[in-house]
Amino acid sequence: MPSLFRFLTAVAVLAGIVYGVVFALANFVNPKPREMTVTIPPDKFLKK
Repeated sequence: MPSLFRFLTAVAVLAGIVYGVVFALANFVNPKPREMTVTIPPDKFLKK
C-alpha cells in the first residue's frame, strides 16, 4: 500500500505543477496582436 500512496502523491504533484504552468501561461503571457491577411483563390467562390 505505501507504494500506491507514493505513486498517487507523485501523480498529484506532477498534475499540480502542470496546472500551475498552464495557469501562469494563460494569465501572465500576453500575445502581441498583429494583422493577418489570407488570400482565398477565386475558384472557392464558384458553386458546384
